[in-house]
Amino acid sequence: MNTITDTNFNFPGQKSLYKGKVREVYSINNEQLVMVATDRLSAFDVVMPKGIPYKGQILNQIATKMMKATEDIVPNWLMATPDPNVAIGHLCETYKVEMVIRGYMSGHAAREFKAGKRMLCGVSMPEGLKENDKFPQPIITPATKAEMGDHDEDISREDIIKRGIVSEADYLVLEDYTRKLFQRGSEIAASRGLILVDTKYEFGKTKEGKIVLIDEIHTPDSSRYFYADGYQERQERGEAQKQLSKEFVRQWLIVNNFQGLEGQTVPEMSDDYIQTVSERYIELYENITGETFVKADVSNIQERIERNVLAYLNK
Repeated sequence: MNTITDTNFNFPGQKSLYKGKVREVYSINNEQLVMVATDRLSAFDVVMPKGIPYKGQILNQIATKMMKATEDIVPNWLMATPDPNVAIGHLCETYKVEMVIRGYMSGHAAREFKAGKRMLCGVSMPEGLKENDKFPQPIITPATKAEMGDHDEDISREDIIKRGIVSEADYLVLEDYTRKLFQRGSEIAASRGLILVDTKYEFGKTKEGKIVLIDEIHTPDSSRYFYADGYQERQERGEAQKQLSKEFVRQWLIVNNFQGLEGQTVPEMSDDYIQTVSERYIELYENITGETFVKADVSNIQERIERNVLAYLNK
């Protein structure tokens, strides 16, 4: 299966290369960033050994569409998408926190609640909730951004400010932008018959000092969606929700005794399973965007990306 799991381009004016869990970011002339969305799959902060066909294209194209759909309320870093797997934007100094916002008690929040905790990142979770219930109001539960191989860590607003990770003035802007984006994302999801359950946003500051949205937005890697149809009935019957996110991969890993803990080995993913994951990501794309997914030419992805990025940079 043709996938892109690693890049090592040398673009004109290239100053540095940063490799995240899924994306690789090239700094050009200390002015622009070329962000390549690879087909790597990360779960429990661990990168899986094999890539997922079309995953990078799917994430990049959803993020691009969502940035365009929210740019009237929150400024973002994006300048162009010259290739299905590539976004080019303004160089930003990245804030070292992920702004996680949760409308429903699912995933990590539900696991913490089940463990008896009623505070998450300094925010209280009301008694009497069951998994996948809606919170009275969305809660912001930030996490520190980990380097590759490390785990993101929950952190409270107070600790972020006290430790000087983000200034108080900037943090208030991040919170405001996070709530506005989640509200818009929820409206877009509802128009597609979906519920935006939780998501995370990342922000940076441009050379001019402007705070902007960066990286991905409302993708199945950064967000959890439920199907709205039948949500209430499933809650009342105590059934699992039908969801659109990479949670299905996490659940498969848990069943196969992997949660990213020390001493655990990533289970073998067969080609058939990887094909299933790819098909699920395409389903996610089509449900989230309301559009048919068009597969890019993957006969030589590296060559295609290099050609398209060079054509843009040389303009």
